Amino acid sequence: MNGNFWNRLKKPIFAMAPMADVTDAPFRRIIAKYGKPDILFTEFVSTDGLCSPGKEKLLRDLIYSEEERPIVAQIFGKNPEKFYETAKLIHALGFDGVDINMGCPDRRVCRSGAGASLIENPALAKEIIIATQEGSNGLPVSVKTRMGYHKNELETWVQNLLETRPAAITIHLRTKKDMSKVDARWDEIVLAVALAKDEETLIIGNGDIQNLKEARDMVEKTGVDGVMLGRAIFGNPWLFNPDVNVENISFEEKMKVLLEHAVVYEEVFQGKKKFAVMRKHFKAYISGFPGSKELRGALEKTNSFKEVKNIIADFRYIGKDFEVA
Repeated sequence: MNGNFWNRLKKPIFAMAPMADVTDAPFRRIIAKYGKPDILFTEFVSTDGLCSPGKEKLLRDLIYSEEERPIVAQIFGKNPEKFYETAKLIHALGFDGVDINMGCPDRRVCRSGAGASLIENPALAKEIIIATQEGSNGLPVSVKTRMGYHKNELETWVQNLLETRPAAITIHLRTKKDMSKVDARWDEIVLAVALAKDEETLIIGNGDIQNLKEARDMVEKTGVDGVMLGRAIFGNPWLFNPDVNVENISFEEKMKVLLEHAVVYEEVFQGKKKFAVMRKHFKAYISGFPGSKELRGALEKTNSFKEVKNIIADFRYIGKDFEVA
């Protein structure tokens, strides 16, 4: 998909948020099959790591399938030169876009001068965006950020970002200090929409949205170009499918998709990542049914698809002869 794919998307745009150790290649593949959003993002990957001798290990986080397109690689760091080199790599890998993380509140990330800490250094942030644009060889460059660091700085921060003309700015409507302890302040994004009114940059809102209805309501209320949904995807790969109500999906069907997820995880990451990463998904898939607590406890000890399948069969949710399509 050449050129700026953002401009070819029908509004409102619904995107899935990148989340570390959650929205990896196997989960994105499942989401693309059962409820594909308009845009998918990789987990964020370090530009320092991708520009180091050990980059081969990190390339596993940039695995994607054709079914995920448009697929955007999200990266983080603080060195413009490394953003330039990483953008060249992302172009060579065939991605549809590059997204710069300027919103991660993780203490270690911020201490390194990356993530949300760039909100306090707008000059460096702009230098990073420009370097990424220069290295991307025409791929659209977007930014995911927050509305401030210690306090709400949305107006001045967005004005700074708009100077570099990114393809899109996704704003998590909390500050770094807020973490996730307060409700997302959606009323504030109206200002960002107004600032970008005469610009080509799209404004995407993020925070606390649980389903497509809420997302559409927020588009209507605020005028944003789109909405990014994050934590609501846990256990619900049907989230972006307008024809499916997850409450109507049987537990047996959820178990089949869980098993499919586990199969894909082994196919993609066997020998590259520990199976234990899958365990965080089990609690999300398994809830609200008789025996859920016991089943979750048993699955927390698994280390392979075969073990998962046998345990679910022992709980009589599927048979041991069950095959994943």
